[in-house]
Amino acid sequence: MAEDIKTQGIILRRTNYGEADRILNIITPSGKISAIAKGVRRPRSKLAGGVETFTLSDLQIHLGRSDLGVVTGARMCQHYRHILEDYERMTLAGLVLKRISAASEHSDTAEWFNITQQVLSALNTGMSLGLVEAWFWLNLLKSSGEEVNLYRDITGRQLEASQQYEWDIAGEAFTPHPCGRYGANEIKLLRLMTGMGLTGVGKIRSTEGLQGKILEITRIMAKN
Repeated sequence: MAEDIKTQGIILRRTNYGEADRILNIITPSGKISAIAKGVRRPRSKLAGGVETFTLSDLQIHLGRSDLGVVTGARMCQHYRHILEDYERMTLAGLVLKRISAASEHSDTAEWFNITQQVLSALNTGMSLGLVEAWFWLNLLKSSGEEVNLYRDITGRQLEASQQYEWDIAGEAFTPHPCGRYGANEIKLLRLMTGMGLTGVGKIRSTEGLQGKILEITRIMAKN
């Protein structure tokens, strides 16, 4: 049954099609949608500004019998333009869009849209790259149903503030180690990062000295 929907969306991927069209993968609060923007590559296209990368837009999409919708309206709400001014931020943003695109193939949770929007906003405003990336990996795992155990070690014992730990890759859990790299401060920050948005994480004052180890362990946890 055909329907016309109005939704916010962020472009995950654009592929040129034909002489002037583009096929778009779009993450929305309802999940991922594939749609074609007809004539969008023509100089005077009214759709062009609303379907740029690193842009939050209000979209109108016609959904018919085909798996491919048709974009009938697009208005830019927020252009995260500062990302384009920094190669490292642009690279991380591209990685996030790629991973969200893959993850959203199997789930329509609104969290994919929320995560994407928060990451792009944080990168645009200059938040620490390490914090943004670490938060992303933790929340990607959480929304994929693979939330990291931050309360008990590999034996099932409660993590202790006086203990040092290493990360057991095979067991996917912390394991006690007398010279472990991770202690109470790192574990506390990891817990906070899975329980609050990126704006809140950016306001935590004690993160600066921990960011290197936090990024290191979240990459290991995400197998990235």
